[in-house]
Amino acid sequence: MDKRLEVKLGNITLKNPVMTASGTFGYGEEFMDFYDISILGGFVVKGTTGEKREGNLSPRMAETPSGMLNAVGLQNKGVDVFCSQIYPRIKDIDTNIIVNVSGSSIDEYVEVSQKINALDNIPAIELNISCPNVKKGGMGFGTNPTAANEVVSAVRKVYNKHLMVKLTPNVTSIAEIAKAAEEGGADSLSLINTLLGMAVDSEKRKPLLSTITGGLSGAAVKPVALRCVWQASKAVNIPIVGLGGIYNAADAIEFILVGATAIQIGTANFINPFVCKEIVEGLAQYLDRHNLSHISEIRGCI
Repeated sequence: MDKRLEVKLGNITLKNPVMTASGTFGYGEEFMDFYDISILGGFVVKGTTGEKREGNLSPRMAETPSGMLNAVGLQNKGVDVFCSQIYPRIKDIDTNIIVNVSGSSIDEYVEVSQKINALDNIPAIELNISCPNVKKGGMGFGTNPTAANEVVSAVRKVYNKHLMVKLTPNVTSIAEIAKAAEEGGADSLSLINTLLGMAVDSEKRKPLLSTITGGLSGAAVKPVALRCVWQASKAVNIPIVGLGGIYNAADAIEFILVGATAIQIGTANFINPFVCKEIVEGLAQYLDRHNLSHISEIRGCI
């Protein structure tokens, strides 16, 4: 392990700043055949809700120039199945396992967070108040400062480990939402979730997604993500985890330069299953090239 890459997210120590984004890495098991995922700073499992969800009808993914649209709709087996069946299989992976918690109501967020809180080998949750692909909850909490503060505060009362809050870019002021989440008790923030977009088939004269709109991710969103991370890092005093269009070590470095302590890789995992490993190696090479003793030396330089 390269100590030059070790970073802290509040009370959590990451071997390096590289994590995976929820919904793009399954439960970690899917990538174990490619490399030892314990080399990562951490990974975020797919969105977990109170009850089983089937997600949205197909088609729910569409390729776009420099990215993709998804409208999966938080398909998962529910928190009880995660706790009883999935957690036992992944709990001994030697890295930080973070559960993305989603809900349609504050009560659901609280219920799921309480159950995850009881799992010894889960040091953090990522509270998803920013999903654009569900009809109730999700992004509705993340676009209003009062609502964001309310749901974070409610979870904070029942969850005593690291509380990361995932923010949406689909707002007028990301700084305002970031401050509301911090005041509610967030230990860190992750941003950005997907941008709301749509795609159309001109021959069939219909949308490509069953839900008409969906979440845009991939290289196309990186400029927006960088701007949001830069603005949020100036507004709060808690660590920022940056994500959105990171495909290589150079992209990751850009997010650290604008204020991120750590980063998450999302869509790139679908294209190159080795990308996270390559970025960890690329960060070390960057430090070598620039004669830096620690990755934190460049944090927030811009």
